[in-house]
Amino acid sequence: MTEADATDQDVAPVTATGTTTGPTRTGTKTGPTSRDAAPARTRSGGVRTEGLRKSFGDDEVIKGVDIEVEPGTIVGLIGPSGCGKTTTVRLMTGLLRPTAGSATVFGTESCSLTAKQRARIGYLPQTPALFPELSLGENLSFHASMYGMRFRRRDRLDQLLDWVELSDHRSKRVVDASGGMQRRLALAAAFVHDPDVVFLDEPTAGIDPILRDKLWTRFHDVADAGRSLVVTTQYVGEAGQCDLVGLLSDGELLLLDTPTNLRRAAFDGEVVDVQLDRPLTDAELTQLSDEPFVLGQIERTGPTGLRFVVDDAGHAMQLIGDALHRSDASIVEIDEHLVDYDEAFLRVVQRHRTSSGATDEPDRLDRPAAAGDRSDHDMEAAR
Repeated sequence: MTEADATDQDVAPVTATGTTTGPTRTGTKTGPTSRDAAPARTRSGGVRTEGLRKSFGDDEVIKGVDIEVEPGTIVGLIGPSGCGKTTTVRLMTGLLRPTAGSATVFGTESCSLTAKQRARIGYLPQTPALFPELSLGENLSFHASMYGMRFRRRDRLDQLLDWVELSDHRSKRVVDASGGMQRRLALAAAFVHDPDVVFLDEPTAGIDPILRDKLWTRFHDVADAGRSLVVTTQYVGEAGQCDLVGLLSDGELLLLDTPTNLRRAAFDGEVVDVQLDRPLTDAELTQLSDEPFVLGQIERTGPTGLRFVVDDAGHAMQLIGDALHRSDASIVEIDEHLVDYDEAFLRVVQRHRTSSGATDEPDRLDRPAAAGDRSDHDMEAAR
């Protein structure tokens, strides 16, 4: 399927494909929504970008993005509004031509994929093509027909409508369906042909939290069956649902790592918060900061509160206790500070912008962008 707005001179004359890249899978997700590693079914679904760049006129909006996605892996792309998430996906799918570098799927340039290769790719754009006067079921059936699905199509459509909880609304016209229903229908259409590689541009936007959680469970099932998924999201907490997280800012890929290491990147280590029975003097704090297990400067969080950045929080707690005992100070409370993804995002992006001389504050990710990340320059160019 193609996006209707992809019509400028930089757009490849092809239907949507997929491609994004990132290092090979280094671990499973952590946290309350983590899933155990499962042996993936063998499927040749590798995707990659190398030195990917895109400029509109003199304005470079994607700046050397390198990502690789192995089969059976979910890679999430997060970042502020206008950071380049949608542009990156459009380059990966072949809807836009790169200015430099490459985007490949199945080892083939995304703009040169054969029809057979494209039939192995699923794509959910931000503005999917749905026919307003057709029913939800008829729309999904039409998408299936575009992939040549004939035999047992009804069973597949029933399965997908149930998957997105639209079975009871299959006869409803799209024009009469809510925005959330239309989004779920478009999501089902991206999976209708059982693709090997799937690109989902904000698939859970406008969907209630309970159903979002159910959809992520199903994304995990798809990945565990050996498919590759690239997902952009406006909800920062969904970073924990991914195997690898790519953080984009101002067209640059700041990091591509596991959710655990995204949290570590906020402080360049693990964090321990301590409450003492008395305040430390500046001299005592300086001496404590010189301890070999302390990374950087110790931060005061209150009159008797301290924040340590260490390599291993569990191991460092005993060392902190010993060091404070030598200063004749007693610990009232000590805990590892678990950095949430929103805090990690804000700190990493702000650090990048400070180092690059930018002064604007990064947007938080746990709210929808005003125009669905459409401040990307490619949306302007495609109008």
